[in-house]
Amino acid sequence: MSQSINAAIATPKANSQDPDPRPLMLGSDILVASLERVGVDTIFAYPGGASMEIHQALTRSSKIRTVLPRHEQGGAFAAEGYARATGRAGVCMATSGPGATNLVTGIADAYMDSIPLIAITGQVPQAMIGKGAFQETDFFGLTLPIVKHSYLITNINDIPRIVKEAFHVAITGRPGPVVIDLPKNIQQQRARPVFDEPLAIRGFPETPKADDSALEMILDLIEKSERPVLYVGGGVISADASEELRRFVEATQIPVTTTIMGCGAFPETHPLSLRWLGMHGAAYANWAVSGEQRKETFGNETLPVIVAPGADLLLAFGVRFDDRVTGKVDKFCEHGTIVHIDIDRSELNKNRLVQHPIVSEIKHALQRLNSLVKSRPIKRQFTAWHEKIAEWKKRAPLRYQVNEEVIRSQHMRDHLSGAESEVILPQMAIEMLYELTQGDAIITTGVGQHQMWAGQYYKYRFPRQLLTSAGLGAMGYGYPAALGAKVACPDKQVVDIDGDGSFLMNIQELATAHIEQIAAKALVLNNQHLGMVVQWEDTFFSGNRGHTYLGDPKNMKQIYPDYIAMAKSFNVPCERVMFRRDLRAAMQRMLDSDQPYVLDVIVPYTEHVLPFIPAGKTVAEMIY
Repeated sequence: MSQSINAAIATPKANSQDPDPRPLMLGSDILVASLERVGVDTIFAYPGGASMEIHQALTRSSKIRTVLPRHEQGGAFAAEGYARATGRAGVCMATSGPGATNLVTGIADAYMDSIPLIAITGQVPQAMIGKGAFQETDFFGLTLPIVKHSYLITNINDIPRIVKEAFHVAITGRPGPVVIDLPKNIQQQRARPVFDEPLAIRGFPETPKADDSALEMILDLIEKSERPVLYVGGGVISADASEELRRFVEATQIPVTTTIMGCGAFPETHPLSLRWLGMHGAAYANWAVSGEQRKETFGNETLPVIVAPGADLLLAFGVRFDDRVTGKVDKFCEHGTIVHIDIDRSELNKNRLVQHPIVSEIKHALQRLNSLVKSRPIKRQFTAWHEKIAEWKKRAPLRYQVNEEVIRSQHMRDHLSGAESEVILPQMAIEMLYELTQGDAIITTGVGQHQMWAGQYYKYRFPRQLLTSAGLGAMGYGYPAALGAKVACPDKQVVDIDGDGSFLMNIQELATAHIEQIAAKALVLNNQHLGMVVQWEDTFFSGNRGHTYLGDPKNMKQIYPDYIAMAKSFNVPCERVMFRRDLRAAMQRMLDSDQPYVLDVIVPYTEHVLPFIPAGKTVAEMIY
């Protein structure tokens, strides 16, 4: 170590003449004290050479619980689960180099889904930066495209200010991830910190708020419309505006559809709920927005024909018109007037050109709309529109059936030995979970078919109930996120509905669950395949398998890997269910357990998620 660094970390001698009463503190202790002052109670952190000083400081904290994940990605996802379940910023930490780079997927996921996340990374000493030191990575530069803001701390006196700023940036406006990169020599230095400096971030914008004239225009449009629809997303949940949304819906009687990120923003058990829309959303939700359509051939040309019109007014609140919702974007609500309210100006007219873009925090907009509606109630009745939607709901509900012919395929016959009537479909398992939990559990998911079925067959009644990697679509998200949610909400039942492919990606977090006594449950819908890719292979590639079978091709009768044996090695209870008659009792045992628990449910790989609008297509091409 150089003389300059030795000098920097040497403890200064006490000066009896020094009037400053503040104690000298290590940079690592200043960081932890700063985290305590912004209300951090949990950090998901994996130690290493460049961050061990901070871990030593954490051992001296009586206010912060440090949860040791078994992989840095698991820690990032757990911090996200904590943030999604609470609305507070989740905190994760890793060492420099490979530890930091293992956080990248979690940071990108938080960025895509607008989740407040603080990612703290140790960094090599300042004198080593840029010299290719052991485990050095320019994490500041590496994460620039996927963060809301980044800090590389170069002065120990900046630590309290930067921590305070980082949390403010992460949770205000459109939430997102913030990186704090802290060189090791700064952690080892000593200083007298100033914790109570007022927060002042130059150039940081004030929260935008719509004026009443723009909101009065919305009420005018409602009065003129015949078929209005509210299309709401995760922005309503981030703004804690679900109650304001419910009041507005009940005052106006406008039907509501959500994105996956918006599930629970409006109770899906409410008569005005259309559930969620998009690629695998409810047929009636897609019809309500874009109209019921079908393809017809005219001479040599096939064209969409509108059977029944959709929305003539679409109120898009806290959404971003992502491709999984819109399909062919210029055909999305092609014949309706669109009002788009979003806190982020860059989202307006980015994906879908709209007639009335409004920059505003959605909670303020809904509060003012409710006040305006109270003073001038909506006189327009939408009886015919409600009747049409009720007809669509009756004609095309979310449903499934056991296809005995398909179930008798070689793969399932090997496992079921002729007991086709006892097969468990994924949808059945999720419906049963909904019934046994009375719709009150917090649900996390991995990514794939099971994620879509979890959205379809569990009805979400409150915000922050469905925690899923929506924008990035990161496999391996489900179980670590469940750990974070369970830490945040210890009195709630937290269940990860997962696929065998996603679950395996972070299965090591079962060790974290056992050691930390985090009783998060995992319902694994095990079809031995990468199910969503298989569905696309069946639809677009004539069923040709391009490396999507996860089992053992030498022994098709064997369930591989053996989750029972793996869970046992982590001291986590696990059981496998293959027959419908055994499912209810097994699921109840899982729910009754006060430990982490894995339920391995064998399901057919032949099942497809329906409805299905192929990517880039329109409602006219929906399979339902």
